[in-house]
Amino acid sequence: MAMTDRKHLARVLVAGCGKLGGDIATLLARNSVVYGLRRNPDKVPPGIKGLGADLTRPDTLAGALPEDLAVVIYCLTPSSYDEQGYRDAYINGLENLIHALGPRPLTRLLFISSTSVYAQNDDSWVDEHSEARPDRFTGQLILEGEQTALNSIHPATVVRFSGIYGHSRQRFLEEVLEGRMNPEPPAPFSNRIHEQDAARAVAWLTENAMKGEPLDDLYIGSDCEPVRLDDVVAWVRQQVPCKDPVEGARKGGRAGSKRCSNQRLLATGFEFRYPDYKAGYRELIEGLS
Repeated sequence: MAMTDRKHLARVLVAGCGKLGGDIATLLARNSVVYGLRRNPDKVPPGIKGLGADLTRPDTLAGALPEDLAVVIYCLTPSSYDEQGYRDAYINGLENLIHALGPRPLTRLLFISSTSVYAQNDDSWVDEHSEARPDRFTGQLILEGEQTALNSIHPATVVRFSGIYGHSRQRFLEEVLEGRMNPEPPAPFSNRIHEQDAARAVAWLTENAMKGEPLDDLYIGSDCEPVRLDDVVAWVRQQVPCKDPVEGARKGGRAGSKRCSNQRLLATGFEFRYPDYKAGYRELIEGLS
């Protein structure tokens, strides 16, 4: 596409252009001018315009943002996993960015969140109408960040992702292979989404917003098959040789036991490339050899 043509494309800012943010930015760059904001702008993917700023320091944002942004995708992860790290990432950084954007409303502000805001532990299904009352500070601060986005002057959409896995996020698979994961049946239900589908879902919603399609204020981003953790481990062990469980092997995560419904996301027309854990982990396992 000629440079003159790109002058008329919508401008998108990905604030927090790390792994997931970078994947989102790359997808959107096919049809938009995309800016990636992070402390080190040299680390944004090729084809993305890097912006260097620290969202926890408002002075670094002064004059750093391009004009006429259509969409901002807020995709930060904490720099430290204590209470201050979460508050800076999900609340303070967002407040600073909203202030720096000025008084003109965006077409859409998308806030990347987590299903950790659900504390359900009874195997029940949760959807966008389910109560979110997190019992740990991590989920509580993420939920406060959601409200910061939704209460801003900008039309906002929150995307709550379950556990993201994929080629760059293989910790769970490695733990099973090394015998460091050994949940006892029946283990809690687990929910996940492949990193490619996570990026594709945000890009899909963003492009719909720029087309003028109506968006809900909340979507759950999770694949089509919640599954008990011991069933996933058993399936992996059937596919590839794994070491025997070691003493002190992990029994599972701390995410309660719930089943996340993706029906609202599917109703937008989004199609998963990896609709269940078998599709995603089979590809990862095949890549081991």
